[in-house]
Amino acid sequence: MYQVVLPLEGPTFSRRNAIICIGSLLASVVPVSYVIAPLPVLAEEKSASWEDEDGGVIGAIQSLFDPNEKTKSGKVLPKAYLKSAREVVKTLRESLKEDPKDIPKFRRTADSAKESIREYLSSWRGQSKVANEESYVMLEKAIRSLASFYSKAGPSAPLPEEIKSEILANLSKADEFL
Repeated sequence: MYQVVLPLEGPTFSRRNAIICIGSLLASVVPVSYVIAPLPVLAEEKSASWEDEDGGVIGAIQSLFDPNEKTKSGKVLPKAYLKSAREVVKTLRESLKEDPKDIPKFRRTADSAKESIREYLSSWRGQSKVANEESYVMLEKAIRSLASFYSKAGPSAPLPEEIKSEILANLSKADEFL
């Protein structure tokens, strides 16, 4: 059998004991109704425009679970579509603005654009939710112009300025509706 011997030296009144004593003293002094009762809250009038712009915490939580998002033009479209379409606009613009003489950099941006176009088309081609949207139509025109040129001229042909400017114009129009 083992025996534990506690030393009698040093302070016998620890912090823990102090906290317990002070806590019980406060509990006996403060009436229970003050602890349980809610504090009065002053109501503040907020303008309707503030509520429209920022839904606060509740609006942020709702937007996390809402599969849709409002576009610049005010339409409500699926978030996944908007994300995919914005990615196509961004990567395709970057690749068209890249100098074709800097081959390694041009290849990287072109490959990135190609990948985002593939993902976009595989997810959204023919989807009734977005098929009639202006952004979808403009992106389709831009992608078709690009595909049409490369199918006729070959995969390594330099893109003429007139086709490049037509594609960039379609991308800008699509971006306006996203």
